[in-house]
Formats: sequence, C-alpha cells, structure tokens
Amino acid sequence: MARFTQKVVVVTGAGSGIGAATAQRFASEGASVVLVGRTRQKLEKTLASLSAGDHLIAPCDVGEADQVKALSEKVLEKYGRADVLVNNAGVIVQGRIHEIELDDWRNMMKIDLDGVFHCVHYFMPALLKTRGNVVNISSVSGMGGDWGMSVYNAAKGAVTNFTRSLAMDYGQDGVRVNAICPGFTLTELTKDMEEDQALLNKFYERIPLNRAGQPEDIADAIAFIASDEARYITGVNLPVDGGITASNGQPKQA
Repeated sequence: MARFTQKVVVVTGAGSGIGAATAQRFASEGASVVLVGRTRQKLEKTLASLSAGDHLIAPCDVGEADQVKALSEKVLEKYGRADVLVNNAGVIVQGRIHEIELDDWRNMMKIDLDGVFHCVHYFMPALLKTRGNVVNISSVSGMGGDWGMSVYNAAKGAVTNFTRSLAMDYGQDGVRVNAICPGFTLTELTKDMEEDQALLNKFYERIPLNRAGQPEDIADAIAFIASDEARYITGVNLPVDGGITASNGQPKQA
C-alpha cells in the first residue's frame, strides 16, 4: 500500500517504541516523515530504519511552546504542508498521589498534555489547508483508572476528552481528530517489567489475546485511522489493547 504518498506526517516521540514504529509504517507507505523528539541520537537511529524518502529529523521538546512553534515553521518552510499529526510523545509517573512530587506532576502534564496542545495549536492552520487529521496517542489509562498511576490517568483522561472536543470543533472544516488508546505494550518504558515473568502473567491473564502489544500493533492502527479508509471516523478513542477493555474487571474463574 502507498496511502500516504506525497503526504507529510509529523510524529512526536519518534525516537523509539510506538513513535519509531509509526514513523516506519508511514514511510513504508510513501510519506515524508518528520521525526520529532528530544534526543537527536535516537531520531537518527529511527531515520536509518526508514524506507527511502524525504524525511526530516527535528529535535524538539513538545512541552516547550516556542520550540513547537519553531518546529511548525520549519516543517512548512521545507514541505509547504502538513497532512497528519501524530501526538505520541509521553512519559509515565507512578505512585500514589501523596508520594508524587509537584515537579513530577508538572513535568508529566507538560509533556503528555501541554505537548499535545502545543502541537495541535501550531499545526492546525496547516492541517486546515490540507484537510488533514490528528491522531493523539492516549491510553486505556485515559479510559479507566489504574493502581498507583493517578497522574498518568489524569493526563491521558484529558487527552481522551480533548480529542472528542477537537473533533467537534474542526469536523466541518474537514479535519478529523481521533485517538488511539494502547493497552499494555512492550516499549522502552516496560523493560523492567519484562524481566518479571510473574508480573507479565498477571497482565496476560487479563488480556483476551493473551499477549502484550508490540509497537507495530499500535502503528498499524494509527496508520489506518489516519488514512482515507477511515474518512468517516472522527472523535473516536480506539482501544488497541488485545481486548482488555472488553472486561468488566472481574477475574477469570476457570
């Protein structure tokens, strides 16, 4: 398939995990991909893995509004357009609320929520011209609560509802806005967990497909929701979670 030939796709958090897999998927379908992240070395590694094309490395902290403004200007100067914005950059802070430092709260909101706002704010004028679309990466943690992750739940819950409102505000202008909500997915953030088989088994017994997600599983869903095949889909928060949100929370009994 070449659904994104001559399209410009901006992917934040593109240095590893879901972001890198997403960049690879769009590049394989003909897109020019803008690789956004805080660490140039990681972005260069992703760039080396992409199919040939007119791609761009763009170091940027999405939590800083002035850097995102400069990013949008750089993209428009180089390509003259933007067609898809994938807001994937994010971090996780764990712990009960009285154990969380204020700086932890502010840092996560700065990246996971402010970063989404900054990117949508500065790229929307270009997306309006191309009748493009936004794909926010929320989480099943933005659809329900987790033990010891109230800060992350707050940030992703905000992204989930922000997605709905943006879809309403821009639908008549031809811009679609959706979110992909991954479940337990193996990335750099889960490396410590992967060494704890007992913990992994607790996850697997709750997941109907009986495995963790891979970054490519999420990237495939992102590419679909950004494509013209999803042209009548907007305002959706799509779980890509192996079926975990199908459960009412009760344990398997047999």
